[in-house]
Amino acid sequence: MIARKARAVPLTQVEIRDQFWEPRIQTNRRITLPHLFEQLEQAGNIPNLRLAAEGRHESYQGPVYMDSDLYKAMEAAAYVLAIHPDDPIRKPLDEVIAILERAQTPEGYLNSYFQVVAPDKRWSNLRDWHELYCAGHLFEAAVAHYESTGSDRLLKIATRYADYIDSVFGDAPGKRMGYCGHPEIELALIRLYRATGERRYLELARFFLVNRGRKFFAQEHHIPLDQYDGSIWQDNVPLAEHKEIVGHAVRAAYLFAGTTDLVAETGDETLLRMLLRVWENTVNRRTYITGGIGNEAKHEGFTRDYELPNRTAYQETCASIALIFWAHRMGLLLGEARFFDALERALYNAALAGISLSGNRFFYVNPLESDGTHHRRAWYSCACCPPNIARLLASLGGYLYAQSEADFWINLYVESRVQAALSGHKVRLEVLTEYPWRGVVHVAVRPEVPTRFGLHLRLPSWCENPMLKVNGVPTALTHEQGYAVIRREWREGDRVELHLPMEPRLMEAHPQVEADRWQVAIQRGPLIYCLEGCDQPVPLHLLAVRAEGALEARWEPGLLNGVMVVEGDALALPDESDWGEMLYRPLKPRKPARFRAIPYYAWDNREPCPMRVWMPAV
Repeated sequence: MIARKARAVPLTQVEIRDQFWEPRIQTNRRITLPHLFEQLEQAGNIPNLRLAAEGRHESYQGPVYMDSDLYKAMEAAAYVLAIHPDDPIRKPLDEVIAILERAQTPEGYLNSYFQVVAPDKRWSNLRDWHELYCAGHLFEAAVAHYESTGSDRLLKIATRYADYIDSVFGDAPGKRMGYCGHPEIELALIRLYRATGERRYLELARFFLVNRGRKFFAQEHHIPLDQYDGSIWQDNVPLAEHKEIVGHAVRAAYLFAGTTDLVAETGDETLLRMLLRVWENTVNRRTYITGGIGNEAKHEGFTRDYELPNRTAYQETCASIALIFWAHRMGLLLGEARFFDALERALYNAALAGISLSGNRFFYVNPLESDGTHHRRAWYSCACCPPNIARLLASLGGYLYAQSEADFWINLYVESRVQAALSGHKVRLEVLTEYPWRGVVHVAVRPEVPTRFGLHLRLPSWCENPMLKVNGVPTALTHEQGYAVIRREWREGDRVELHLPMEPRLMEAHPQVEADRWQVAIQRGPLIYCLEGCDQPVPLHLLAVRAEGALEARWEPGLLNGVMVVEGDALALPDESDWGEMLYRPLKPRKPARFRAIPYYAWDNREPCPMRVWMPAV
């Protein structure tokens, strides 16, 4: 039986004071969240629930899953209130909760589409109509609101709905088979179980998880089994038999995040072995260098190993966030740094690119190459990504640290203060760093009394020669599962200093990644870089990076809210005007040039221009 190694330190015990993240968190609070609620009103998400509350059956707007986008925004707002109880976002949040209270049916059901448009179609198309998915996002918002504010108003709505769902689905007589075409409710039910202690919610989550793969959707849609491929919904094989990540990327990562939660609660080793198999397939064969997943648009998901095109990369923002959720759970379960390495890569690159520096424009699709016509938008008809990135940023404090009874893990290097109870005593830690721009991390340990515990500092996989000092004395690294571990009795005034040398370097892809052969990408610390045409001396498509050239990093405080740029040597093809009417000619010498690269997350925040992550190398 596997036992969970650590638990996350709640964001309410963390104070972020970081030069990189704090401005983004404040922009999320002051710009993004008000923008979300304004758009949710205009697009119909909130009006739809008013219609349900009024018992009306006309004027519904949007697709069937409109409620879910609102619930994610509500979850983000709840996290803000955990840190800023008097934030103005409380008012619109309370107003929506009041609407939900009126809209919920006496039996507990709550879904604006089916109450307004199709009251006779409830649970009739679990594959496509997202009823359980929407319920899951309500449950997550309710737990966040309860833990952040202490109010149980939204939690009561969620538990009434969960109780109703539990009366419908299950193995007991009088209940029915089924699970959602879009996994999400599974992890949400386990969050609800942990918040309330109601074990029926854990058992319902287990029911939805262990039955997936019974090809229920073939039965639901009258498809002969010999003609059925359920991979897009992860309904192709029983859960424990998965060997690779398939189908829709967001659905897959949510499913495996929920499964990881189930393993943490039950110790199921068979499911853990499956998770590890699929994890290895995901990160070693189907993940972009930016940390995102989902390579093709048709199914918003996966095709085959090593197929990672750049210009047509889908890499949905929600998929990167879903991978973060899964990685976080795996890291807590097993206490291994490799999962936080994947989390960090996705967080600083693929996910963060999903929102503009201004905080009110968003990417749904995140390609690794653009001709200059791909831009963020203020909103989408399917607006899953904007509130998803908002709830991630608002809850960032909950991803930094983990603890057990006598061990403390620093998983992400963000300047902050944190409080925890270790070995029965209160301990405060202060982390000072300029990460991700510079790789020096200072940790001040402040126990209320001398306290013995193990301090685990993640050694990022991108860093080759980390160095450690304790109270100014160089200390040999003791490696455990990707962490430097210091076990001692800690006293007031103890200091730890971790050096993570951070130099830009060229990266290459596995030879089977056809799209990247003979090309290079630039990485510095956790950040992946890209080249935008507006920074180059010649058009981007005429430029090739010198593989043996030196790379230089330079701080540019006035560029893109302050970034470390990377510059290096390149060669440039002759301009097209030099060709006249010729189609072919003898090879002419290439001209020396210089290139400048910016962090991938910051692209498309200036004038439109081409962009590339992977560049030809000479």
